Amino acid sequence: MAKAQNDVKIEVGQVARLTICRQARRNALSAGVIEGLIDGLKMLGDNTEVRAIVLTGEGERAFCAGGDLGDQLPEEGMLGMHRVRGQFAELILSMRRSPKPLIARVNGHALGGGFGLVLACDLAVAADHASFGTPEVKVGLFPMMISALIQRSLSQKHAMELMLTGDRIDAARALEMGVVNQVVAAAELDDAVGALAERVAAHSPAVVGLGRQAYYATEDMSLEQALRMLHSQLTINTLAEDAAEGISAFLEKRDPQWKGQ
Repeated sequence: MAKAQNDVKIEVGQVARLTICRQARRNALSAGVIEGLIDGLKMLGDNTEVRAIVLTGEGERAFCAGGDLGDQLPEEGMLGMHRVRGQFAELILSMRRSPKPLIARVNGHALGGGFGLVLACDLAVAADHASFGTPEVKVGLFPMMISALIQRSLSQKHAMELMLTGDRIDAARALEMGVVNQVVAAAELDDAVGALAERVAAHSPAVVGLGRQAYYATEDMSLEQALRMLHSQLTINTLAEDAAEGISAFLEKRDPQWKGQ
């Protein structure tokens, strides 16, 4: 099933897809796109059929070119722009809180806020012609909000190189920096994303969701705090029906039948 909402196409399935549909604007982020992505994440997160979500942009030129500098100023003026930027923060938090793993299908340029979307995903596969960067510094805007993601994803020297120069990096360099997991020819992008998504979707959705959320929850904790939390999460995990099923299937040399519980 596919549903279009605020320039975002939502496709439901075991491997679901969210597509930014603003090809003429290089899939730039507007208030409507941000709202559509938040709504799509909520819809797919609540759907028990979905085990992984692929995020991409329409066409082959751009994944997402970042904020739309030509977007019409809201009626509230700068206060309205402040609100829209706050919605972008909510989008990133929605991605982090999602119970479903997120895979970026990087089909072209991922710049500014679009680069942030890639970093907010758990996994990323890029076409070999894709590029990444924070060019907004060249027009007098520092990548303030996505710097929180850059800081958590890259080494300090790599992070500062991107943010202070505004230079773009190609897909091969992004792979070296750990921005993406794989780089493939454009013609092989869908197959590579599909294969990775199937590997993720093969596991218990309940256990994957629990583990994913525990991982991000401990990101800013001290080692002691993280271990105490993960200790309790492991106990919760071992009480799950899918944990019992997985162990039984291993001992009986058969494929597990996940219940999502």
